[in-house]
Amino acid sequence: MERIVIIGGGFAGLNLAKHLDKSKYRVMVIDRHNFHCFPPLFYQVASSGLDASNISFPFRREFKKMKNVSYHMGHVKEIDMEKRTVRTSYETIPYDKLVVAAGTTNNYYGIPDMEKKVFGMKTVAEASHTRDEILDRLERAAICKDPARRRELLSFLVVGGGPSGVEIAGAIGEMKKYILPREYPELDPAEMKITLVEGTGRVLGAMSAKCSEKARTYLESLCVEVRLNTLVKGYDDKYVTFADGSREYWETIIWNAGIKGEPMPGIPQDCLGRGGRIRVDEYNRIIGHEQDAFALGDIALMTTEKYPFGHPQVAQPAIQQARNLARNLNDPDRKRKFVYNDKGSMATVGKNRAVVDLGHTFFDGWFAWAIWMLIHLISILGMRNRIIVLLNWTWNYLTYSTSLRLLLRPTRFPERRHWGD
Repeated sequence: MERIVIIGGGFAGLNLAKHLDKSKYRVMVIDRHNFHCFPPLFYQVASSGLDASNISFPFRREFKKMKNVSYHMGHVKEIDMEKRTVRTSYETIPYDKLVVAAGTTNNYYGIPDMEKKVFGMKTVAEASHTRDEILDRLERAAICKDPARRRELLSFLVVGGGPSGVEIAGAIGEMKKYILPREYPELDPAEMKITLVEGTGRVLGAMSAKCSEKARTYLESLCVEVRLNTLVKGYDDKYVTFADGSREYWETIIWNAGIKGEPMPGIPQDCLGRGGRIRVDEYNRIIGHEQDAFALGDIALMTTEKYPFGHPQVAQPAIQQARNLARNLNDPDRKRKFVYNDKGSMATVGKNRAVVDLGHTFFDGWFAWAIWMLIHLISILGMRNRIIVLLNWTWNYLTYSTSLRLLLRPTRFPERRHWGD
C-alpha cells in the first residue's frame, strides 16, 4: 500500500482522507492542532456567541472509523521533496505521495510588527483571544471614571470588509445595541465606537453589488461606521496611520484584511505564486513535482481563464478539490480535471440580517439568515456540536443573552515545551 501524507486537517485535508480508497492507501494527517474546526464561525467565538468547543471536533475521534488513517500532531519543520520526507517537531515521516493542505495565515502586507499589535480570527486560539480582549475592554470601561479614557477603551476598528470582517463588525454592533444597555448599566452605548475600514470601493467585494450595498445598510443600522477606499499603513502606540497620512487613536484592532499561504519550508521558491500560494495544475499537482506532490484548498493556486488569480479561498473549492483528487488517486486511469462548481456565497450581519448571492439570484433579510444558519449548521462536524450550536442560536435568538461572556485568560506559567523546538 502506498503511503500518503496530508499536511493540514482542514476542509481539504479531512475530505481527502475520508474519500481515499482504504484498500490502496495508508494515510497520515499532520496538523499542529489535534482537532478539526469550522472557520466560518470563528467570528461567533470572538463575539461570545459560541464556545470554541462547539465548532471543533477531535481528529482521533473522526479517524477511529477509518482504519487506514492515522494522525500526527506537530509543526512541519521541513519538507524534503528529493528524499520524500516530512520533518515535524517530533520525527521524520517518509511518504510516497504528499498533499499540502495547510491553509492560510493572516497577511499584514509588510507592516512592521503588526501581527504583535492586532487581534485576528484565523484560528480558534486567535478568536478566543479576541473575545477575551473585547470583554476586557468592556469591563475596564465599566469601572473607568475618566470619560475620555472610557471612550478610548470602547473604540473598535475592524480592518477588512470581506465576510469575516463584516460578520465580526455586525456582531460587535449587536453587542453595542442590545447587550450594553441590559448588562452594562455603567456604560452609555453612544460612547462605543465601531468602524470597519475596507481598502476597495465596497464591502463583500467578491459578492454582487446588491449584496455589498445591503450588507453596508445592515452594518449602519447596527451603529457600525463603514469607510471605503481606506488603507491602514501602520499602527504604533495605539495610533493608526492611514494611507492618506491621517492618524487616529484606536484601542482595539481586529484584523481581517487579507490572507497568504501558510509557509511550508522545503517547497521550492519557483513553486510559489501570488500570496505565497503553491502553484498547481488542473489536477492539483504541484508544478515541477507532478508525480508525487499535490496541493489543495486555500494554499493551492490554480489559475484558469475564469479565475486568473486562483479560486476563492473559501470552503467549497477546498472540499471539491479534495474529492476530485481522491477520485483521481483511486482511479488514476480516469483522471478528471478540476472544474469549480460555484454554489454561491453568503454572509450574515446579525440577527435576521444576511445576504445570499447565488449568481443571478440575490435575497436578504430573515430568509437569507435562515438559509445561512441551516447551511452552516449541517456543515459542522459531529451531531453533538450541531445540537449544541442549534440550542445556542435558538436561545440567543429569543433572548439576546448568552452565558459565554466569560473572561478566561490562560496562566503564564509553566511554559509548555515542545520536542525539537
